[in-house]
Amino acid sequence: KKVTAEGEAEAELYAKFMCYCKTGTEDLEASIAAAEAKGPALASAIEAAEGKLAQAKEDLKSAKVGREEAKKAAAEAEAIRAKEAAAFASYKAEADTNVAAMEKAIAALEKGMSGSFLQTTAAQAILKLAQSSSDILVDADRQELVSFLSGSSEYAPSSGEIVGILKQMHETMSKDLSEANATEEAAVKAHAGLIAAKAKEVEALSATIEAKTT
Repeated sequence: KKVTAEGEAEAELYAKFMCYCKTGTEDLEASIAAAEAKGPALASAIEAAEGKLAQAKEDLKSAKVGREEAKKAAAEAEAIRAKEAAAFASYKAEADTNVAAMEKAIAALEKGMSGSFLQTTAAQAILKLAQSSSDILVDADRQELVSFLSGSSEYAPSSGEIVGILKQMHETMSKDLSEANATEEAAVKAHAGLIAAKAKEVEALSATIEAKTT
């Protein structure tokens, strides 16, 4: 009976072992099959992740380049505007002086004070302008004005003619100055708009760079 019992026990253990082996093998095979099934999806996920990383690096590079270009463009615009402003300031100072001189000349000549006026710095300023500017007066008017202001004995045009010439010069130069003022105001406005746009661009690119590096 003892031997029979031991045999039955061994048979039971063997049966359990075989059952475990079968179950374990099936589980292992299932795990392997699942892993093999996930393989292509995992490879695809890895490839997609690598693609996203490469794109993020490219976007970061582009943002950095764009930001530097925006800063450079703003700096160049500032330099150009500074030169334009300096040129305008120089022109305006000279134009204001010449317009004021012509106003003094016209007032003096209309009062019959041509003699005393010719001794003033305003008269010398107009003489210099008449001698150097070729686009304000026709040659005949320039010659008459220069002759009058230099006190030439060869020809002395009447003060009435000179007043007419000076008024023409005053009108032309005042118009030119007004147009120059309008051009400068437009340039200042356009420059301010450009600098503001570049500042926003730099700010946006900086935010992109920060987002991609944190």
